[in-house]
Amino acid sequence: MGEQDRGFHAERIQVSYWDVMGNETVRNFAANLPEDEIPETIDSPTTGLPAGRDKENPPSVAKLEPYKTHLAYVKERRSEEEAAQLLEEALVQLRARRGTLTK
Repeated sequence: MGEQDRGFHAERIQVSYWDVMGNETVRNFAANLPEDEIPETIDSPTTGLPAGRDKENPPSVAKLEPYKTHLAYVKERRSEEEAAQLLEEALVQLRARRGTLTK
């Protein structure tokens, strides 16, 4: 069992990341990976906050974006007039399919 069954295991290095709450996350990377390809920050799987490689100075949250619903994103893209026009077009198509189109 081992390498014969599962193949050769590449050399790896472990890199630790810390978030503001003090949680440590360890990621494994290939040992021959250049240093500039190893990310400086990741998203902590525990808290969702950014985590950095410096334990004493973890990255802080740049800006908290409030949760937006799908409707909020739609309202950013459409004016009230456009929304009314799209709704009317959709209702006309629906009524035409159902055979209840009134003029």
